[in-house]
Amino acid sequence: MKKYLIFRTDRVGDFLLTLSLIKIIKINQPKSTITIIASKKNYKYIQSFDVVDNIIILKNNFISKIKLIFLLRKTLFDAIIVHDGKNRSRFVSYYLKFKKRVVCFTNLIDTQLDIIKKTCNEIHMNFSYDCLDFLDGRTHSLVKIPFKNYIHFHFDEKWSHIQYIKKYTNIEPNEEQLKLFIQQIIFKNKNLVITTGKKTSFLLENIKNSIDNERVKIYFNQSLLEIENIVFKSEMLITCHGWISHIASSKKIKQIDIIDDLYPYNKWTSHFRNYNSINRESFDILSKKIINLI
Repeated sequence: MKKYLIFRTDRVGDFLLTLSLIKIIKINQPKSTITIIASKKNYKYIQSFDVVDNIIILKNNFISKIKLIFLLRKTLFDAIIVHDGKNRSRFVSYYLKFKKRVVCFTNLIDTQLDIIKKTCNEIHMNFSYDCLDFLDGRTHSLVKIPFKNYIHFHFDEKWSHIQYIKKYTNIEPNEEQLKLFIQQIIFKNKNLVITTGKKTSFLLENIKNSIDNERVKIYFNQSLLEIENIVFKSEMLITCHGWISHIASSKKIKQIDIIDDLYPYNKWTSHFRNYNSINRESFDILSKKIINLI
């Protein structure tokens, strides 16, 4: 039985990229065991995946790293893959026992899919585009949704100028703009499900009582698994780019992904299916472009 150790000590969306690599390993070697070195940010979500056999959190302090090295040195791994490319992961992996060690780096040329292909070649595995369907067979019904068909609008912190990256274009709507946007979606004879991020959107809190329409359902502070469940059942996703964008692509759900031209998002989205992206602009302009794509 082959043993693989994969470092993914960043965020949920980054782990979803690694799921494609894990699927390839499982296609080539179904009985292999996968151990993920995770972060506090993605640990709980990773626990929900049966394809991962063991999960260990890497704390970013020297003593924790040394303890982890002593723990992992008890095992000889067939391959160690530092998929996150982080210095902390490279440090720990260097002192472990392995037959093969692959360190992945983001560069100016390769997309994330290119990096996965190169990693497959390094560990002598056949690449398959089936790996893009990394959520196949994953089902759960955590949220009862009153509609059979609906658009999912994920209105999280990335729509807030104060809570997100300040150098990115401000796309935050005011109350009237947000209400008008919701009404325009309904006017297209569409049902609408709205979710928030970790922090409840004060804008949605303020306008929820004025949106008196049976075609709109708002869910506040849902867990990652609950939001994933809502994406699964939707016909379209509207979101700022993030982990949820990877979910929609894997399930081939049409999405409108809001990005900023200051960041090379194409390196992360080149393999996305049923995908549309729009650059961040003032909400008046942005909302019109979104409505035209619905």
